[in-house]
Amino acid sequence: MFRFDIITIFPKIFPAVLNESILKRAQQKRKVVVKIHDLRDYTIDRHRKVDDRPFGGGPGMVMSPQPIFDAVKKIKGRRSAQVILMSPSGERLTQPLAHKLAKMRNLIVLCGHYEGVDERVRERLADQSISIGDYVLTGGELPALVLIDCVTRLVPGVLGKHESLLMESFERRLLEYPQYTRPANFRGMKVPDVLLSGHHAAIEKWRQEEAAARTKKWRPDLLK
Repeated sequence: MFRFDIITIFPKIFPAVLNESILKRAQQKRKVVVKIHDLRDYTIDRHRKVDDRPFGGGPGMVMSPQPIFDAVKKIKGRRSAQVILMSPSGERLTQPLAHKLAKMRNLIVLCGHYEGVDERVRERLADQSISIGDYVLTGGELPALVLIDCVTRLVPGVLGKHESLLMESFERRLLEYPQYTRPANFRGMKVPDVLLSGHHAAIEKWRQEEAAARTKKWRPDLLK
């Protein structure tokens, strides 16, 4: 069973997403377990404070190292686990990286907030920092959910058909080809004739060409 341990100051964000669709079924089938931990339960501050002002001045607050270090130590115990810090300055999450993470069996995910976390967390505690894109969000909770969803799909037995996983976008360094369903003619917009031909070789050739054309147009960086 694959295990996620999420450390956050906003634990109520997670249930709505985790209890729907593929993520819900993955947990029901006991392929994946997700544990949510409230960081405030690990602070020694009597007011349950987990942040402080940055040394050197500047706006905002920085998440303190003490509760984060103590939370990871308690949660990890003697288990082997990869500690991931969700951060806009981390390595970008890609499908190849997701495949690597899916082989680790246990991820402890740290959700940053405010102006970020004390740098000693990144240097001495986190095994890896990961970003979901070149933009800034309010906190690491949404990126953590993206990471959970992305990795969970790659856990053996989660998806019904292995072939469907192989044909998804980015698995072959290409965007996915166009998809159509009934009706074949919707308000004058027709499905390409080749998809109605029943000629499997021609259909596969069309799909490959469309995937390559889409990738060249919208994500040429994937072809380099």
